[in-house]
Amino acid sequence: MLPERILILGLGQTGLSVLQYCLQRGITPVVMDTRSRPPGAEQLPDSIERYFGELGQGGMPLAPLLAAELIIASPGVPLATPELQQALAAGVEIIGDVELLVRACSRDDKQVPIIAITGSNGKSTVTTLVGEMAAEAGIKVGVGGNIGIPALELLTTELELVVLELSSFQLETTPSLAARAATVLNISEDHLDRYDSLAHYRDTKLGIYQSAEQAVYNREDDQTQVPTWLSPSAYAITSFGLDAQAYGRVAHDGQLWLSRAGQPVLPVADLKILGTHNQLNALAAMALADQAGISETAQVAVLRRFTGLKHRCQFVAEKNGVLWVNDSKATNVGATLAAIDGLANDSLASEPKAGRLWLIAGGQGKGQDFSPLVGLLNDKLAAMVCFGQDRAQLLALAANTHEVQTLDEAVAWCAAQATAGDTVLFAPACASLDMYGNYQLRGEHFISLVEALLVEAL
Repeated sequence: MLPERILILGLGQTGLSVLQYCLQRGITPVVMDTRSRPPGAEQLPDSIERYFGELGQGGMPLAPLLAAELIIASPGVPLATPELQQALAAGVEIIGDVELLVRACSRDDKQVPIIAITGSNGKSTVTTLVGEMAAEAGIKVGVGGNIGIPALELLTTELELVVLELSSFQLETTPSLAARAATVLNISEDHLDRYDSLAHYRDTKLGIYQSAEQAVYNREDDQTQVPTWLSPSAYAITSFGLDAQAYGRVAHDGQLWLSRAGQPVLPVADLKILGTHNQLNALAAMALADQAGISETAQVAVLRRFTGLKHRCQFVAEKNGVLWVNDSKATNVGATLAAIDGLANDSLASEPKAGRLWLIAGGQGKGQDFSPLVGLLNDKLAAMVCFGQDRAQLLALAANTHEVQTLDEAVAWCAAQATAGDTVLFAPACASLDMYGNYQLRGEHFISLVEALLVEAL
């Protein structure tokens, strides 16, 4: 049961979905947003009490927060915000929209299992794979969360399975999550402008294992293992990795196969997604799908046809033997490292590969440490072309860096340098908001620039 006095903190698509959820249950909430004109404001009924703009010392008036019995906060609002801390101290419960979904899925009259997926990189790919596997198996599945569909929009009377991509921000306000299976795909530095340390960020991610029936960790990343403070003996644990254990890889019939408990399932060569990091994503999806009761037949059918998500190690074009790859979603160093490592072991180029890899990077660094790129600059990269707000930090890493002002200049410079067998990878290692509205717009710009190069070359 929802209380009568609810405050929705943060509007936009998610806030509107929470509003509709409340109104459908006869509750008229208060709406608050620190933006003077938040997206979706024009859709609010006149009867809704609202507080918009920089109204308080920290951007939020305290009185409406303290008057609420329940605050449903946007993931973009840190719980450490002073006004929210005062509300918590006063006994006000603060949750997110995902928590409302979790509670709706665990009613006594209807139990809907949840597959929960987090990690620094690969979340959307694995979430999409598991969702498509479930649909292939005839399961009525809802896929959403951080992947772009508000969680509450997944609720239908026929829902049989929920697959959720969850950010660390969402996990902070989802205390009741008890997933059928949960995974942390990997951990690398990200959002250190919000968390006080990598350990703080990591531990927030690891909270997804709390109360899960099955925990699925990455053997290639020790930071994803279930910590002792979560009482791992209380539930089952399995893992995925690049060796032959559990969900892994084995040699069979002269080639490498994805495997389950040492038994071959699918030749790696049959995957249409690039890189060893995507092989790990496929293995994680298999492990989660098994826990959801999805048949191997359905899993294999999806893995054979899945070509990947846009802006995630996406093949754009090959011209004169040069492969162009768009990984605009690589908004942190870990994602860029994974893309480089994957491409170093996986090529679509039709001509013999000369072994040179050109990286385009830059944007908003979010307080990250870029030093893990140094080894690659000295070993695997011909050069790194740097643009954007924090390009100076990238340029300082090694001698084989080149400064440009825009992505247009970066693409043109790489086109002039690359020769047959080379790969040009756009994996910025940074957020996009210094120059673009989001990583999608940044990726689309890269694609258009490459396509324009190809037209000029004809």
